[in-house]
Amino acid sequence: MWWMMMSGEELVVTLAPVAVYWVYAGIYEALLARTAVLDRYRLHSRRDEETKNVASRKDVVKGVLLQQGIQVSISVAILKMKGHGAAAADATATNDDLAAAVAVAEPFLLVAAARFGVAMLVLDAWQYFTHRLMHSVPYMYRQFHSCHHRVAAPYAYAAQYGHPVDGVLTETMSGVAAYLASGMPPRVATAFFVFATVKGVDDHCGVAAPWNPFHVVFRNNTVYHDVHHQRGGGRHNFSQPFFVIWDRLLGTHASYVLRHRNDGGLEVKAFEDRRMR
Repeated sequence: MWWMMMSGEELVVTLAPVAVYWVYAGIYEALLARTAVLDRYRLHSRRDEETKNVASRKDVVKGVLLQQGIQVSISVAILKMKGHGAAAADATATNDDLAAAVAVAEPFLLVAAARFGVAMLVLDAWQYFTHRLMHSVPYMYRQFHSCHHRVAAPYAYAAQYGHPVDGVLTETMSGVAAYLASGMPPRVATAFFVFATVKGVDDHCGVAAPWNPFHVVFRNNTVYHDVHHQRGGGRHNFSQPFFVIWDRLLGTHASYVLRHRNDGGLEVKAFEDRRMR
């Protein structure tokens, strides 16, 4: 089997994001289903989820599992190709080369932070332009990306729901580009992809809790992305999952206000930021 041919680090890089996806999404689902602690921060009522979402929860689970299966397969292939290249390079290196590399090596944490930052920038850029392309070309939206928007009132485990072609082009290939461009070693790659997975789930959770650290640190968060999922919001707020810089630079940013609903929850009122036009 394929997992028997992989190192422990490669297995963790491949499978940790999948496991974390369901664990983190499951925490949200359990809190929303069994307690009222998050009800005051919900962006959509339970009735909204029933009436606005075209895709059933069963369809969402099946779609996410399919996407994750494809993601794992591509990850295995990329790791193996990169591993073979690294092994070939190691075989030709001399002792002097290795000694010189060790002598000039920078502190691990500094290098890891730099690679992490490069990966964030590359992932964001890839996802913005591919995501915008999916909305800009009618055929691509109709055939592929519209599947993701069948969930108009987002919830946590629907984060990776969509058409497999859209998932590969937007999600999986952005991860491949970030991994290769940053040169992250397996441990750093694991931390990055787990972090990106948690952020993606949180962006679709439909809960705007003020104490959520993602809402404090990132302008691109659950509320920001909810604008994109609203009716008429498909022309705005394409950026995901970390920064909003591309929306601001390229005129696709939409501002919003967060206000209370009559039933005790929250709602997002979006309006176009004409200063960016």
